[in-house]
Amino acid sequence: MTTSTTPASPKAARRRLAWARRRQSFARSWAAYRAQRTGMIGLVLLGAIVVLALAAPVLIDESALSVTQATGGRMAPPSAEFPLGTDEVGRSILALTLWGSRLSLLIGLTATVVAIVIGTTVGVTSGHVGGWYGWFALRISDWFMVLPSLVVAIALLAVLGRSMGTTIVVIALVSWSGTTRLVRAQTLTVQSRPYLERARALGAGHWHQMTKHILPNVLPLVLASATLLVPSAILMESSLAWLGLGDPNVVSWGSILNRASDNGAVSAHAWWYLLPPGLAILLVVLAFMMCGRALEAVFNPRLRGEPS
Repeated sequence: MTTSTTPASPKAARRRLAWARRRQSFARSWAAYRAQRTGMIGLVLLGAIVVLALAAPVLIDESALSVTQATGGRMAPPSAEFPLGTDEVGRSILALTLWGSRLSLLIGLTATVVAIVIGTTVGVTSGHVGGWYGWFALRISDWFMVLPSLVVAIALLAVLGRSMGTTIVVIALVSWSGTTRLVRAQTLTVQSRPYLERARALGAGHWHQMTKHILPNVLPLVLASATLLVPSAILMESSLAWLGLGDPNVVSWGSILNRASDNGAVSAHAWWYLLPPGLAILLVVLAFMMCGRALEAVFNPRLRGEPS
């Protein structure tokens, strides 16, 4: 007795072929990324920071952040009990830095995702549709680009109030325009390629062209842009929190620096209060920048010295 197999439909075969090509493309990109030494160093450093942030509740109990349960002295220097010293109320700087990483990374990543979604949507649609809409979207993005980001963020937070949600929205609003111009330029390049002209000749609509042909070709550029945008968002959050515009009910690296400044850590020479959060900001920004530059080299062969 023989069993017959039903032949796969052409649509399923095309889907399998598309996924096979994506896997091959990912394998080539990963091999090119591994060849970037600085990118691998940044990835390892970033992975370590993320693991520590996720493991903060396991490593240090949240009660260590409570002002009423603090057991250390006021701005005591590093010791066996408090390896990074204490703050003005006796809390461990190590605990504050570890728990602060969770909020700083969360705000930075979430604001970047929102900014990337806005920038990619506006960039693809304005470059593809064109006309008065494309002109208007470009003028709006130009207007946002020339505005001083920090000043606009301060003004918006003063109006909207201080909270984690408003901080994310404000950072995204002042960060999306650069992605829009980048994606729009790439969209205009893709517009002239033969496969998109064939799709238009076969009657493909705007939605099909943007989602099936344009968006997959701009996604690598969007990924590289997002990796470079995250450190800017983290720096923006830290700057706003240091200025006293962050959520007062949570701990972040910027809020630690704000309290250190307000309580005279500089004049008291309490370097242990300032150095850990500042160094954490430096390391995470450096890690993202190293990863972003490596991704740029992967997706732009000319940066690797290869013919495009």
